[in-house]
Amino acid sequence: MFKKITITALLVSALTSTLFAGGNTAPQEAEVAPIPVLFPIPYIGVGAALTGLSRDCPCDGNARLKDLTYGGMTRIGMDFTSWFGIEGRYINTPLDDNFSKVEHYGVYAKPFVSLSGSINAYALAGYGKTKISYKSGGRSSELSKNGFSYGAGMEYLPSNWGLFLDFQHLLNKEGIYNTNANVISFGVLYKF
Repeated sequence: MFKKITITALLVSALTSTLFAGGNTAPQEAEVAPIPVLFPIPYIGVGAALTGLSRDCPCDGNARLKDLTYGGMTRIGMDFTSWFGIEGRYINTPLDDNFSKVEHYGVYAKPFVSLSGSINAYALAGYGKTKISYKSGGRSSELSKNGFSYGAGMEYLPSNWGLFLDFQHLLNKEGIYNTNANVISFGVLYKF
């Protein structure tokens, strides 16, 4: 009988220590693995654009005419890796024109770097077509050029939605009046 009591006591002791092992230790939280980012990631953006133009004045060889036009822009692209994408852009700035209206579209390589978890800095380099329509008094003319275009900008993406601000150089001393054209654009961006 003593043997049975001893065996029973040992079994109860073993079961109790197994059930209550750990004593006062804090519960461990399960480790959550981050969700991997799958590429490619398509995106679309829309925003406002401000185009600055300057060109030689046909009236005087030393003077430069300057104009600011306002309008909108659309950008559609695809990020293929965590540092490179391709983007198409369309810009049209027909508002508040003194003597010019600008239309531009192009395709750009877009290398970028993450400055923090939600802020990216990017560069643009590609090929585009820029058309500037001039109107002054009863006279009008048009400059249309294809060629290299470049720029740089920043994106703030705390989620799939974000904001962007960038600068783009469209023309450099083009045409008989040495026309320069630059665009500053800002707006909203959505990554799918």
